[in-house]
Amino acid sequence: MTDIPRTRPFRTERFKAFVDAVVAIAMTLLILPLMESVSEAASGHMSTADFLHEHSGQLLSFGLSFLLIATFWMGHHRQYRDVEFVTGPLLWINVAWMATIVWLPVPTAMIGQMDTDPLQAVVYIGTLIMTQVTTLAGWLYLARHPELGTVSNETIRLGAIGDIAAIILFAAALTIAVAASPNGYAGLFLLLLSDPMSRLLNRLFRKRRASRG
Repeated sequence: MTDIPRTRPFRTERFKAFVDAVVAIAMTLLILPLMESVSEAASGHMSTADFLHEHSGQLLSFGLSFLLIATFWMGHHRQYRDVEFVTGPLLWINVAWMATIVWLPVPTAMIGQMDTDPLQAVVYIGTLIMTQVTTLAGWLYLARHPELGTVSNETIRLGAIGDIAAIILFAAALTIAVAASPNGYAGLFLLLLSDPMSRLLNRLFRKRRASRG
């Protein structure tokens, strides 16, 4: 048999299927604490209204994390849509990305079932920041290796800027969450400013490039 060098790129079909499976499992894991809570409520003869009231924190944390993972997955799909080959380093960048996705159900359960404290916010929002950091690392790698696909430079630039904007907003949300604990998770609403922040950073980068030119 002919030896295949470890550094040789391979096609993305299995890679993308594996990522999809990991994301699907992580999203499914989010619901497990609520399923256990339903069983406990049933054994305690709790009414539906009482259950919804008592476990509102769990429901909110589930909805938020489910939405965030779905958003991360859609972003990942767009990022690798035109990538035809994957190398070892790019694969490990994505393994790190998947690790943050798989870990997210743990801090989600903490929010829903434990008393809120500053460290909890660091764990939860810190995980979201690491997801964006690994996504940004993927863009930077693709920028240096255009031979891996047909991703345009403009797509890479806008994707990287979007991730930088998200990292900044997540960091601001983390600061608010720690400072305003236990009611600081409202700082995550800053993510609604992602598009304006991306446009602002895009203009700044364009001005910087123009000044250098």
